Amino acid sequence: MLPGYLRPFFVLGASCLFYMAFVPYYILILLYLIVLDYMMARLIEPATGTKRRFYFLVSILSTIATLVIFKYFNFFNENIAAIASGLHWNYSLETLALVLPLGLSFHTFQSLAYVIEVYRGQYPAERSFSIYALYVMYFPQLVAGPIERPGHLLPQLKTIQIFDAVRAFSGLRRMLWGFFKKIVIGDNFGILVDFVFSHSATADASTLLFGALAFSMQLYADFSGYCDIAIGASQMFGIDLSENFRQPYFSRSVAEFWRRWHMSLSFWFRDYLYIPLGGSHVSVPRWCFNILVVFAVSGLWHGAGWHFLAMGALFGLYICIGRLTAPWRNVIVRTLHIPENVRGVIQIFTTVVLVTVAWIFFRAQSLWQAIEITSRIITEWSKDAFHFLRCSDYCAFYYLGIGRKELLLLGISLSILFFVEYLIEKNVSFRAWNHRFVRWGAYYALTLWILLNAHFLPHTFIYFQF
Repeated sequence: MLPGYLRPFFVLGASCLFYMAFVPYYILILLYLIVLDYMMARLIEPATGTKRRFYFLVSILSTIATLVIFKYFNFFNENIAAIASGLHWNYSLETLALVLPLGLSFHTFQSLAYVIEVYRGQYPAERSFSIYALYVMYFPQLVAGPIERPGHLLPQLKTIQIFDAVRAFSGLRRMLWGFFKKIVIGDNFGILVDFVFSHSATADASTLLFGALAFSMQLYADFSGYCDIAIGASQMFGIDLSENFRQPYFSRSVAEFWRRWHMSLSFWFRDYLYIPLGGSHVSVPRWCFNILVVFAVSGLWHGAGWHFLAMGALFGLYICIGRLTAPWRNVIVRTLHIPENVRGVIQIFTTVVLVTVAWIFFRAQSLWQAIEITSRIITEWSKDAFHFLRCSDYCAFYYLGIGRKELLLLGISLSILFFVEYLIEKNVSFRAWNHRFVRWGAYYALTLWILLNAHFLPHTFIYFQF
């Protein structure tokens, strides 16, 4: 209903209110970053030589410093204090009582992408302060991505969007699918995962493995569900956000997995860290070093803890080993005459197993808990493995935190999710979908399934902590 020139201001105001619902005064941090990077980009564009590099470094280092202070200062400070204590040094710098601003890693990376592209001459500095502020503050993807690039989002924000009922309906449909992922699959698996990981010291190997697999499903449903909701909400404003997931659990290698999982982050690291380090146009040892650096930094991006660093290093190690062993694996396949479809199933299964092991380090509260869980999954098997799938409802609840009925409904929901993902992966379409009664029947059925099986108690999105 608003005139076109007022719409960006309205959405910017809504975005500010949305962000202030968390910790109101933390919007000042965002305002500081927005003003700083807006001004530095305007100075970078016409400057040359030393001045250009100086403005660029001021912007980059200031933005990174903000992230380090709020997210990593206490982590580094505690580790320095532990080392000092071991060496009997006098170190008295106290930790900071700070709450991590919502989605800080996401909007700092989005700001960094803008400044880097202006510095490289790949995108002009934005003249309108309100449009640039909206680029950083745009509420659908402000707190958990996708991490947008200026060339994709800024032109859309500057275009007067005309309401399109077809796009709005498509957005609502995408949001419905996101709610199904998040509050039916993600949050219900979250009950199981929280219970198993909080009782990891007493749980047996099969329960720990089941909990790890459940977390793989929870993490995917939770994060991709958020992205579906964000993309759908944005579509209703006539603005397209980047896709962030592309059926990652159908990947045939860990490297392919990261080309399908959290793609906006993967491509960010590819363009702004991996390629500047030399990319793949270097010797194999140097390439492995580049991969390990990128994934170690990616692990720390996810959280300030040794278990996050170990998770990133583990993914990097997987990819290095995958490249180094590829010739041998190809020889084995040719020697044993393994059919391509069988090889594909083996590769997908292996990838899911490797990723699930790495996700244990993501979910654990510490590096030692992650190592303990992983080692016990490998070594402590018994003949009564997966007994909770065969025992009574109370027994299943005792081991998993949810009953057999809830577990069965979760299995059905997960089957629906991966059936749809398989159809998308194989680009299968049904003529029946063109019939209105079939489509609306599916919408009503999915809505009813959500209402009957969703976990409606407060359960935040996992990636909000980043």
